[in-house]
Amino acid sequence: MFGTTDPTLQQPDIDYTPNEEKWRARTERRLKTETLGTELPKGFPQKLSSPLAWDGQTLQGDSHKWTYKLGCGDLEEIDQALRHFQGLKRPMGYISPETFPLPNLHTKLREVSNELHNGSGFKVVRGLPVDKYTREENVIIYVGLSAHVAPMRARQGIAGSSQAVLSHVKDLSKTDEKEYIGIGTYTSELLSFHTDPGEIVSLLCLEPAAEGGASQLASSWHIYNHLASTRPDLIQTLAEDWPYDTFGAGRYSYKMRPVLHYQPATASTPERVIIYCGIPPLTEAQAEALDTLHFLAQRFQLRLDFRKGDVQYINNLSLLHAREAYTDSPEQQRHLIRLWLRDPQLAWEVPEPMKQTHSLLYDNADPNMQVFPLEPSVLTARPRGHKTPQPAKSVV
Repeated sequence: MFGTTDPTLQQPDIDYTPNEEKWRARTERRLKTETLGTELPKGFPQKLSSPLAWDGQTLQGDSHKWTYKLGCGDLEEIDQALRHFQGLKRPMGYISPETFPLPNLHTKLREVSNELHNGSGFKVVRGLPVDKYTREENVIIYVGLSAHVAPMRARQGIAGSSQAVLSHVKDLSKTDEKEYIGIGTYTSELLSFHTDPGEIVSLLCLEPAAEGGASQLASSWHIYNHLASTRPDLIQTLAEDWPYDTFGAGRYSYKMRPVLHYQPATASTPERVIIYCGIPPLTEAQAEALDTLHFLAQRFQLRLDFRKGDVQYINNLSLLHAREAYTDSPEQQRHLIRLWLRDPQLAWEVPEPMKQTHSLLYDNADPNMQVFPLEPSVLTARPRGHKTPQPAKSVV
């Protein structure tokens, strides 16, 4: 499957959705039958000390610390900014702090970015009156608010001949789009703990699910500290090169990179650990390491119930995120819209193994080519060819 991999090796028995029984059995078997390493990789710290290293149980009851509630003055300012941008009659790709001015709220939104990079790594902005506005107006407001938090928007997929920088998170498994669904984003199924490609992941809730669908966050740094003290061999496994699919980006069908990156401190930045999930396991050690990440994240998670009008921002380089399964009803169907963002003022240095992906996401952004689909459809990494359905309504 990966070209140079030994064809006699068998894929480990691991499910797409982590199976706790299999994980425990694999862990027990490896502890009994293998001589596992007791040292961390050279240069890796025994412990990371940072506000980014937290246990969800300590934060669960302190929602006031990680939520900013929009006040009447904020909402008036947002409405004025919307009208200002509409009056410019420019494509949405030109939304910026200058074209969507928020003279007073700007300071609060810059504090949100600081919290993402130097605090707990996440923040919820609560109280957008989404029912007051049209879909297009909600998109303008969401993109405008987010421009003050992190002004760079990443490409998320192909939309016609342009690059979509906004996507919809909705169950499309019962629509004509179902044949293009390759990931759980477009279903109502549970999403296990993972990371996205972007630096900052943001979601606006247009409508919560009738039941379920809670968002779950976990600190990668807290998980690292736990593994460093209990299973340093798994950190060694995660820090080794793994083959991952390039999905046609570049000359080769796969490349090698670690799941876990360690960046030593520099004169301007503290030391950091970045976990980049999404790479399939090829060995029993890799299978155990991936499942261990999930079940430790589950153990240390913070659970967030999405409310209509909530905007969630998370530092994708320091947190893992997941989603509970959910149920829609004819009257209430879960619908989120998503941005992948970057704040160049506070952004972390990009690890060398991630630079190619980072470049594909963020470099050479042309405001005239940015597309903001107004209706849900499955975004793909490459054109769909002759089977492409009519594109959903979108605004450039």
